[in-house]
Amino acid sequence: MIRFKKHPDKTEDILKILHPIVKEWFFSRFKEFSLPQKYGILEVHSRNNVLISAPTGATKTLTAFLSIINELVDSAEKGILEDKIYAVYVSPLRALNYDIEFNLKQPLKEIQELFKKHSKKMQEIRIATRTGDTSASEKSAMLKKPPHILITTPETLSIVLSAKRFREKLNKVDWLIVDEIHALAENKRGTMLSLAIEFLDRLNNYSLTRVGLSATVSPIEEIAKFLVGFNGEQPRNCKIIDVQFIKQLDLKVISPVNDYIYTDYQTQHKALYALLHNIIQEHKTTLIFTNTRASTERVVDTLKTMFPKYYTDNTIAAHHSSLSKDIRLDVEDKLRKGQLKCVVSSTSLELGIDIGYIDIVVLLSSPKSVARALQRCGRSGHQLHSITKGRLVTLDRDDLVECSIILKDAIEKKIDKVHIPRNALDVLSQMIYGFLINESILEDELFKIIRGSYSYHTLKREDFNSVIGYLTGESLSLEESNVYAKLIRFEDNTLKTRGKLSRVLFMTNVGTIPDEARIRVKLGNKVIGYLDEAFLERLRPGDVFVLGGSTYEFRYSRGNTAVVKTSIGRPPTIPSWISEMLPLSFDIALDISKFRRYVNEMLEQKKSKQEILKFIKKYLYVDNNAASAIYTYMYEQFMFSKIPHDKRVIIETFNDGELHYAVFHTIFGRRVNDVMSRAVAFYLYVKNKTKLNIGISDNGFYISSEKKLNLGKPLESLALQDIRKLMEKAIENTEVLKRRFRNCAVRSLMILRSYKGHTKSVSRQQFSSQRLLKYLTENFKDFPILKEAKREVLEDLMDIENAIKVFNDIKDKKITVEQISLPFPSPFATKLVLEGKTDIFRMEDRLKFLKELHQKILVDISRRYKNKKVDIETLKESFSYDEFWKELEEQKEFEQEENRELMKLEFIAIADKIDATADQKRKMIELIDGYNQFDEKFIKWVYDFIQNKASLLSPKLARFLVSRLKEIKP
Repeated sequence: MIRFKKHPDKTEDILKILHPIVKEWFFSRFKEFSLPQKYGILEVHSRNNVLISAPTGATKTLTAFLSIINELVDSAEKGILEDKIYAVYVSPLRALNYDIEFNLKQPLKEIQELFKKHSKKMQEIRIATRTGDTSASEKSAMLKKPPHILITTPETLSIVLSAKRFREKLNKVDWLIVDEIHALAENKRGTMLSLAIEFLDRLNNYSLTRVGLSATVSPIEEIAKFLVGFNGEQPRNCKIIDVQFIKQLDLKVISPVNDYIYTDYQTQHKALYALLHNIIQEHKTTLIFTNTRASTERVVDTLKTMFPKYYTDNTIAAHHSSLSKDIRLDVEDKLRKGQLKCVVSSTSLELGIDIGYIDIVVLLSSPKSVARALQRCGRSGHQLHSITKGRLVTLDRDDLVECSIILKDAIEKKIDKVHIPRNALDVLSQMIYGFLINESILEDELFKIIRGSYSYHTLKREDFNSVIGYLTGESLSLEESNVYAKLIRFEDNTLKTRGKLSRVLFMTNVGTIPDEARIRVKLGNKVIGYLDEAFLERLRPGDVFVLGGSTYEFRYSRGNTAVVKTSIGRPPTIPSWISEMLPLSFDIALDISKFRRYVNEMLEQKKSKQEILKFIKKYLYVDNNAASAIYTYMYEQFMFSKIPHDKRVIIETFNDGELHYAVFHTIFGRRVNDVMSRAVAFYLYVKNKTKLNIGISDNGFYISSEKKLNLGKPLESLALQDIRKLMEKAIENTEVLKRRFRNCAVRSLMILRSYKGHTKSVSRQQFSSQRLLKYLTENFKDFPILKEAKREVLEDLMDIENAIKVFNDIKDKKITVEQISLPFPSPFATKLVLEGKTDIFRMEDRLKFLKELHQKILVDISRRYKNKKVDIETLKESFSYDEFWKELEEQKEFEQEENRELMKLEFIAIADKIDATADQKRKMIELIDGYNQFDEKFIKWVYDFIQNKASLLSPKLARFLVSRLKEIKP
């Protein structure tokens, strides 16, 4: 039974259970018990499963350990402390593990000194950390003298449970502590841990006391179930201690400028960094969070450049996952010592690692969820009674609305829900194999153990049987693909691992985090650069992207190589940073939609501007400037188009002179929009048989094409379909499925990363997985690992469940769909349509373009509403994204005087490789040099040359030649 503990225990009751020396030590360090301690110490002491949810710095860890230390000290004084592991502590970060080891050893050292002071003796209480970094000698020492408290990671816990000798040290464990459980539950590391805990509990005759420690999280009841699992159909008992909001919050949304549209780039840029500089200088230590690694580096570099007297390598540092472990540890160490004035991070400092005192956190742009905002801001005021101080800095109007809603929900204690993966068949395959190394288990019993895990409580027997069929090789033989059976099924239906190398094989291939790959990008036979694999997942054939300042069209991938061709005259369709962006949570998206609906209703009711401003300020807790900016944004959308919201989807169509666009305003978050955009694109491709471009964001998506689209009623039609089946079809042969299948194949041990001391490169893993994927797709579509890859894409990467909910609401007419034809993008659509082109636009040009488009929108509104204050002559100007982009490209090519000379030198370097006459080569030099009169035959030859010999030309020379051809007179 899951229940909340409503009242704290009395201080005198806690004091009764504390050993006198422990009590003396505690009050020499602290004045009183914290609120989490008043709720939790006696629960841990009484062996009750408990989940403690409290902000960073609220003494969760000490709450969990104090009763355990107290009992160990009591046994140590009596001389009855055994050579066994009493408590296992698991966290997602190795660095956090070393923090805990240090923070436990220091109190125990101080307690030992108090014993000496009182002329008393106690046995040594041992603490040790075991991770992938632990040396062989340290492991051997743990076998001889096991630590009383073992600190480890999910992966290492799985390994030691399958290690024959160490496993024996884990059969008398009293407590299991899972730290940062909210961060583990939402990914496959947590899935693996949930199974490992079930087997650890079974090893201890189901007497394990489980303690979970979590920062701000929702739904907290589900996290409690994740911690304790199930006994039959009912969750095991667990008490929830919910003190998530005990610390005082000082959170504000701020902007570096008052106007997002008409402030030029240089002014915005200077204002932003002046704002950051002032915040940093007003505080002792500032932590700035960005949403991408590239932004992290850019912020550090810009602050150093703009304020060189204040920021050097000794006062400011970057911290993100792409930096080496040594650099990250050095930054953390300097933070603890108070040596750094500012640290800029992407996501690597979100968890509760002890990094010393930080008095303010700045979130640069939206954190995309309330939980993440509170977790990040919770790094400030790390001490219990300090104030959590955070500033959300907004950079555009969408960001302002988003951050304001996040602020509102944080103040009102409304936390968005965490997504917990369910029934992951790849992790299941790996863990079944690991736990059958030491013993044979009946199939029925194994199924029962697995269903005790929250992550597998709804596992179907047919899916379990299919995994066993794969592992035994009975359902499908894959030996020709070097995938061999790993289990033996005996006549009595017991299962056991096959082969002498099973333990080594498991220990060298355990884990759920996929190997990272750098993707080579090849133009012909030439490698022109590299991409992140996460970016490649987003690409579809025909997508255009920027690499090294030039544009390329993606054709296909082979292994870890992406094959491209030059893209001349086409702007990018997908920005380079898309794979790093955090998705907006579905709950926040709905809250933004509801807010839009409320404003829309007030505008329809012709409420005055002052009434609506008053509502916005009260509803969102924002100041006058923010309320005014939000009102203007909503009013412009209302007047020019219609305001989409949670009860209404708006589809806007327009032609920019080059492409036909259909913009779907579906503010449900990027994960839902990923599903909806692919479903709509699949539907429209079947309907139109034409090449489509897709762009997605948290606020919607667009489909564009060179041909006019026959839209029909795409969302209403799709609402009548089986969306899951349609999406499974839509993701076939996509890069995302190819990459995710490889990860699943490695996790399930179909493909071994390491075998007999040899490591298989990511590239070879990908080649093997693509062959397997092709074979399975053609012959065995229900194979469990292929099924899991599709589930991971649709449920974990995307959000098909909420997408289906949206389509059902459309079918049931709870959500209406309206189509509107417009002359150009509406205010809400502008950012979405422009996002793909931001790799080409300089920020100055982007802001100039937004300003010009905004003026056109105002003019159109004034024309329709007979407002003579705005000059309607500007409406006659043509509008084209692509023309604007081309102008910028040409401008950049001719900015430098020496450009022609460089182009001539480049052509001369390749002239010997060109199959052309001397006269043609001479004329080509003249063309580059600026001569403008050539015959049509030569012009046609140049066009053919650019088209057919692209591999010889650099993208820059190709663009230059195209721009020159436009200028000449035949």
